[in-house]
Amino acid sequence: MKILIGQPKQETQLEQLQREIAAYPDIDLLLYPEGYCHETDVETLRHLAKRFETVIETGYRDANRLDRALIINAEGDILLDRAKTPEAGPLYTPSTATVAGQATGYLLCREIFLGLDGLKHDTVDIIFNPIGVGMFSEEQYTDWSGEAQHISRQQSALFIGTSHADGSYRNCGFSIPTALAIDATGEAIFLSKDDPRTRILDTVTHTVEFVEASSADQTI
Repeated sequence: MKILIGQPKQETQLEQLQREIAAYPDIDLLLYPEGYCHETDVETLRHLAKRFETVIETGYRDANRLDRALIINAEGDILLDRAKTPEAGPLYTPSTATVAGQATGYLLCREIFLGLDGLKHDTVDIIFNPIGVGMFSEEQYTDWSGEAQHISRQQSALFIGTSHADGSYRNCGFSIPTALAIDATGEAIFLSKDDPRTRILDTVTHTVEFVEASSADQTI
């Protein structure tokens, strides 16, 4: 499977997603951050997924500006649409879905710290972690990537996460754009910080290709 991992700036018209899904039609799945789009964009995403036969995994905000998890398959059907887990309480479910024939886990942003509780009864091949804005400290970055490695080892699953390229948590004024891919043994394929370039990961060879920003400049 080829997975495009985007770290877009916060935008309102799906600009980067539309450019990249059109420029790389051979990808199987596109992963974008938590809160990348809004409820009114979901139908557009379904159209794009079906048109380019590409799975889209991201997060969106509903009419009440609450974050929700979203997986759309390559036929444009919604496989997962649920609210984000609040700060207190157990992980909301479902946190798994069958995507392109593979058992996958889905942890929206800081749900990563409840991940083992939610996935302990499931066998998954890949775990996706759409993150909102970047890390607000080096310590958080270390904790986050460490937890991703712990989960990937425990589940024997590939773990992939990505954040926006800009913005800060609750406007704290500090942000480290973050993307990561951890193999099923807990070893890093890549750990990225302060490098918002889009990457394409081959899940078989574990090779990573960087996407040039100028590769496409036309929206759909």
